[in-house]
Amino acid sequence: MKFINEYREGDRVFDIYLCKHKQAATTKNGKPYENVILQDKTGTIDAKVWEPNSMGIEDYDALDYIEVYGEVTSFQGALQVNVKRIRRCGEGEYDPANYLPVSSKNIDEMYKELLGFIDSISHSHVKALLQAFFVKDEDFVKAFRTSSAAKSVHHGFVGGLLEHTLSVTKMCDYYCKSYPALNRDLLLASAMLHDIGKTKELSLFPENDYTDPGQLLGHIVIGSEMVDRKAQTIEGFPEKLLFYIKHCILAHHGEYEYGSPKKPAIMEAVALNFADNTDAKMQTFTEIINASTDTGWMGFNRLFESNITKTIY
Repeated sequence: MKFINEYREGDRVFDIYLCKHKQAATTKNGKPYENVILQDKTGTIDAKVWEPNSMGIEDYDALDYIEVYGEVTSFQGALQVNVKRIRRCGEGEYDPANYLPVSSKNIDEMYKELLGFIDSISHSHVKALLQAFFVKDEDFVKAFRTSSAAKSVHHGFVGGLLEHTLSVTKMCDYYCKSYPALNRDLLLASAMLHDIGKTKELSLFPENDYTDPGQLLGHIVIGSEMVDRKAQTIEGFPEKLLFYIKHCILAHHGEYEYGSPKKPAIMEAVALNFADNTDAKMQTFTEIINASTDTGWMGFNRLFESNITKTIY
């Protein structure tokens, strides 16, 4: 099959893709059409079904695998598919492994590296807490290794949560070498635990959508509760240490306007906020660049509040 990241403007599309999203809409003239998002393991692409009631468009729903015939066009600097025909596919016509976006990095190697950081922790209770999640809790480990870090924006792929967590942990480890006042055990533990709530905030692929707990509580509150419950199973876990770890989780978005229940009040929380924000923004910019065919200015981006471009010289 031809993967989405291989398409260029003017290409013909005739292959099977996962229908990630489907939404009915109408044009300004009142004509019905459908907004569709097609997905494979390399990413997603917007598609438009301008004649949804035509003979060539069979019945289909979101999360169906569909054979699509159409043409790739460009709209406001982004590629999209004008769909002419759709056929709903049955089992055996496709390999599901081709349709889940996966980290470009090796998941086993990343997880091994993360476990190495746990081995480097000196405080017995901190190490026990991390091992309770990342070594002993098989259900958590399975979800953590396969979860995304977001529905969209950054690290929205299988292994994305692990990739983001490892990157933030490595950045925090660097901070500890540059700023000795930081408590390394506390900061690294908080880095590894800061987004664990996303294992319950988002459903696994192919849905990768917000769950009821995700909608009602959000990953920050969920993660804090998960840490609290796990710490209660560890005999003699220091109460103040638990408060510090939970504070880092609750404050890691930095500002109330970004969904943080608390603003950083300790040095480790400040460092975690910077590391988390840095990795999220660098990955977001990377994904924007990789998804765009533009070689010049790409227009105003809401996240960066700036007209952005690739650096080419």
